[in-house]
Amino acid sequence: MGRREFCAAVLAAVLLAGCSGGGGDQRATTAGTTAPPAGDTSALTGLEDAYVRIVASVLPSVVQINTDQGEGSGVVYDGEGHIVTNAHVVAGARSLEVVPSSGGSPQRARLVGAFEAGDLAVVKVEGANLRPARFGDSTGLKVGQIVLAMGSPLGLSGSVTNGIISATGRTVTSQRQGAFPGATISDAVQTSAAINPGNSGGALVTLDGEVVGIPTLAAGTGSGDLAAGIGFAIPGDTVRTIVPQLISSGRVTNTGRAALNVTIAQTFDNATGEPGGVAIVSVGEGGAAAEAGLREGDVIVEIAGRATPTTTALAEVLADLKVGQTVPVKVRRDGREQTVQVKLGELPGD
Repeated sequence: MGRREFCAAVLAAVLLAGCSGGGGDQRATTAGTTAPPAGDTSALTGLEDAYVRIVASVLPSVVQINTDQGEGSGVVYDGEGHIVTNAHVVAGARSLEVVPSSGGSPQRARLVGAFEAGDLAVVKVEGANLRPARFGDSTGLKVGQIVLAMGSPLGLSGSVTNGIISATGRTVTSQRQGAFPGATISDAVQTSAAINPGNSGGALVTLDGEVVGIPTLAAGTGSGDLAAGIGFAIPGDTVRTIVPQLISSGRVTNTGRAALNVTIAQTFDNATGEPGGVAIVSVGEGGAAAEAGLREGDVIVEIAGRATPTTTALAEVLADLKVGQTVPVKVRRDGREQTVQVKLGELPGD
């Protein structure tokens, strides 16, 4: 996640479920099966062999990215030297170098394009002999599925951690930091595989050897520490939608993300001093908000039945909606609340 701790404010409860075992040599497992008798290590050996095989196959496609701002990770996307990473890894960087996970001399790289709203970027190394990774279908991920996180945590190139898919379909938001304005990630994959500073932009890999996510965020505690075992990755399907656009033109023209087509600049506090909505400072001509009659000075307090007390809350609500969907938007105007129906537009790529 670069050299800085990148924490997500996660408004979700975490449920931990325990398992109970049977008596004797038969221990209860999932799906009504039984574990092998004590001393039978064949299943463990098989899993260990799978780990070794997948790491050997995928790790050569994972690189460390060094910038004058810090370091992060990346995944080789194709045979032309394009590498996927997080936008926050390269934000504000004046120089870029790529180091293969196997080591060797750093290779100069250039930024091809970035989609900061979704925290994705592409860099390119010219003339490099890099092995592309295989990106898989993240929509088929199952909670409990084993995954490996590969990257360069704390600058330790070629590091691997393991865990499971803890949840899918999360919406998480990162905060502004330095040259990076922050991002809202929809359909994020939650994993228990350890994600530490430097892991950002690396690979979340299944035991089939497919990259199904780009590790991006680690949840933070109230004290500012990283929450162990709660990390988030951009889903592979989003990568396969956004990255080809960045490679083709250096920008994203089809984000697939819903928007009101307004500029929001501040949180509007209510009578008790608590965040109570977000104020519109400008309305895009011909956009969704303009068509619905929203105007400068309106304070958005609710969209589709969900409260929007802050800009972060607003972004997370919109990330869960679809382009072209018509939703009720409640605003406060001249001290009175009113609701209008808005047909959502599309978030611009830059």
